[in-house]
Amino acid sequence: MINTEWLADRFEENRRHLRAVAFRMLGSLTEADDAVQESWLRLSRQDSERVDGIDNLTGWLTTVVARVSLTMLKTRGREASLESVHIPEPIVSPEAGLDPEHEALLADAVGLALLVVLETLQPAERLAFVLHDMFAVPFEEIAPIVDKTPAAARQLASRARRRVQGAEAVPDPDLGRQKEVVRAFSAASRSGDFAALVAVLDPDVVLRADYGSLPAGPKLVRGAEAVARQALLFAQFAAHARPALVNGAPGRVTVVDGLPMAVMGFTVVDGRIKQIDILADPERLAELDLTVLEA
Repeated sequence: MINTEWLADRFEENRRHLRAVAFRMLGSLTEADDAVQESWLRLSRQDSERVDGIDNLTGWLTTVVARVSLTMLKTRGREASLESVHIPEPIVSPEAGLDPEHEALLADAVGLALLVVLETLQPAERLAFVLHDMFAVPFEEIAPIVDKTPAAARQLASRARRRVQGAEAVPDPDLGRQKEVVRAFSAASRSGDFAALVAVLDPDVVLRADYGSLPAGPKLVRGAEAVARQALLFAQFAAHARPALVNGAPGRVTVVDGLPMAVMGFTVVDGRIKQIDILADPERLAELDLTVLEA
């Protein structure tokens, strides 16, 4: 008979790791927690002989949470394209810093910009890239999860890596300097200073906005002048924007009359804003825990 207390303790030892794997796979804390819970259920259903035969419980659980996440990705049915905007669920923290749980999730610079790129990968590509490049899982172990040979799994990861390297904007390492740049953007937005906005934006800046089903403005805007004009259109909301960390990077949360209107994540590269990712879907915003900003 399985010692359920011992098994639960062993699972808890692996929970943070499993949550990190699932979060990178799914880009959503809510879905990641669901995947981790399903992994526990699958472990707890094993008989004692099966559990005793698991030499590497961490590896076994990693495989299970990866399979669960892969199934969840496939059921989404979203098209993989940088032109079709879907902003993953952001992790919002006080500007002062992340709590330990979020630090573990966002290690290795897993910012909103990277998750946006990961959203464009096919499910099997994402799994191969996440498991191999982020968690050093051998292709021999990845192959059966995606029903491929190890060589084919390696090709999946390679294809994903090229997509990520070609599209990801790697932020500056100095978080304090990043905050200064975002503060300059916010000040220029509030004052309606078009020239100052253009000056703080990279010439090739990209703005992505996810409005959900709302008939709102353009979802994809490219270029400093076009993004600056878009920012000025929403200048009246700039005064309601609260500083925050969004996936560990400087961001803003706009709250009007107690209701969240938008979460903005900024990627600062070489002292200028290279990417702005905005979640403005009312349904998804209502599901975010923003109480951390009320203190």
